[in-house]
Amino acid sequence: MQQTTTDVLVVGSGIAGCAAALAAARDGAEVTLATKATEPEDASSWWAQGGIAVSREHPDVFREDIITASDGEADPDAVETLVENANDAVEDVLLETLGIEFDTTDESAKAADTGERGFAYAQEAAHDEPRILHVNASTGRYILPPLLNHLKGHDNVTIEQDTAALELVTHEGLVHGAILERDGEFAPCFAGATVLATGGIGSLYPRTTNPEGATGDGIAMAALAGADVEDMEYVQFHPTAYAGDESGDTFLLSEAVRGEGALLRNAEGERFMPDYHEDAELAPRDVVARAVQEQIDETGEVTLDVSPLDFADEFPDLAHKCEEYGVDWADGIPVAPAEHFLCGGIAVDDRGRASLDHLFAVGECSRTGVHGANRLASTSLLEGLVWGLRAGETAAEADEPEVVEAPDLLDSDPPLADNFARDKFVRLRRVMGEYVGLSRNRDDLGRAQGVLRRLKGEVDAYTRTRTSRGLYELRSATVVALLISRAASENPESKGCHYLEPPAAAAEADAADGD
Repeated sequence: MQQTTTDVLVVGSGIAGCAAALAAARDGAEVTLATKATEPEDASSWWAQGGIAVSREHPDVFREDIITASDGEADPDAVETLVENANDAVEDVLLETLGIEFDTTDESAKAADTGERGFAYAQEAAHDEPRILHVNASTGRYILPPLLNHLKGHDNVTIEQDTAALELVTHEGLVHGAILERDGEFAPCFAGATVLATGGIGSLYPRTTNPEGATGDGIAMAALAGADVEDMEYVQFHPTAYAGDESGDTFLLSEAVRGEGALLRNAEGERFMPDYHEDAELAPRDVVARAVQEQIDETGEVTLDVSPLDFADEFPDLAHKCEEYGVDWADGIPVAPAEHFLCGGIAVDDRGRASLDHLFAVGECSRTGVHGANRLASTSLLEGLVWGLRAGETAAEADEPEVVEAPDLLDSDPPLADNFARDKFVRLRRVMGEYVGLSRNRDDLGRAQGVLRRLKGEVDAYTRTRTSRGLYELRSATVVALLISRAASENPESKGCHYLEPPAAAAEADAADGD
């Protein structure tokens, strides 16, 4: 692999990375987009089901819904940036540039006659009104391929597939690009600006809705280079992933299904969500996820009852997925919480700028402040689009790329056994699932940090003399796992998806008071 230079290096090919590349290229910058993906479905955005929220004619209501869902922890200025730019970003990229055909209502022909589009806006949990543009329940797969194809046809964009970023190139407090790897070879790509858009952290947990390879690479690289990270304790679990089997194989059942009337029932057939929240099945995700897990623990199972709607007609993609997994939805679909989204990440401003000069972060690996302690449904694609465009515009203004001394990554020792990284990942996922999951407590968080520190020490010893994608992904995962467990242990307040179990003595006293 040869050393290269580019005006803007974007790492990651989800909607956030693609939007950043598009905006930078529109402004005349030469863009290199490096992605581990070989197919669109390797990016988290492809898996997005529900859709993309817009403010419509009620931006104030949208703002309030985001802040309420965040358990009051969202940054109002960041929320304002998202809401103010939502409609224009969707109109520009998704409608005018790509021509995405979002679902319309039966009145769409009549709407067309009046100059309106007649979109079938969906409503999801914690949204006060229908505002979600969608294509069936598989919106991501209808957005990402056209966006990638558009970039492939752009003169200013070079896409490097099956290419991983291993480490940032820094010099005197500035980021000058990254070390890229493909087919076992690695070399620096020097850039005037570097945009990290590496997605989520699902590979750290036993059950996740993320694709394979979601190892938190961007967050780890940025943190190791000295960039600020924030809100790492806020790991969101989606309440309705197919329960699957012990292998952890699962698929997501969009919140839109509950938005259309599906109900959650325990093993005794009882609907339980009204006992937990006034909005029942449409309560914020963290509330529903904990309720589902509690009912699984108490009764043995929770199912999603889709009998109130015409499931096959309204959600044909999900019906097909059920058939693929051998699930008879007429009997209710077994569901359980699964890791879904990291609300924290690399701290950035309203243009996606990180604390290190010439470094940007967008999408799930960033912490914009929009999500606070819990993300509102169908705002992830929107955040990636809005911040991607803003970061790309700003990155295009950066200085010319400068060739500096790059990190000397060694690969002098014999390669490790094929099962080395796999076995370490099993250990890491077990620790994160048991100790840093949907509910946490002080003792378990302490145990997790002890195990993760030892694991990171082992991995660091190997990366000193070996360089491979699998080993660096493992390093990223251990770094991010430690960041999450430390942030969780340092935050004494239960908020949103950071839920601390009450101390045993207090819990016993509460139980006694109730007798």
